[in-house]
Amino acid sequence: MTDPTQAPSAFDAELDTTGLYCPEPIMLMHNKVRDMASGQVLKVVATDPATTRDVPKFCQFLGHELIEQQGSDDHYVYFIRLA
Repeated sequence: MTDPTQAPSAFDAELDTTGLYCPEPIMLMHNKVRDMASGQVLKVVATDPATTRDVPKFCQFLGHELIEQQGSDDHYVYFIRLA
């Protein structure tokens, strides 16, 4: 598996939620996307395994595109294109 801390594609902003647990990562994502424009890409780094469920649901509910999702035993990285 590739190193999940490396960026596989370009992104406009990064949100590091390392060490935070549900619901904090999703709450911070909500706040971050408010400051961004449609079409921009947000990179989210997390350590909470619940994000593997919560981030795709967040994207589906708000109409954002989950471009890429990577994970290892202790880190998860998401690239989200904003609607």
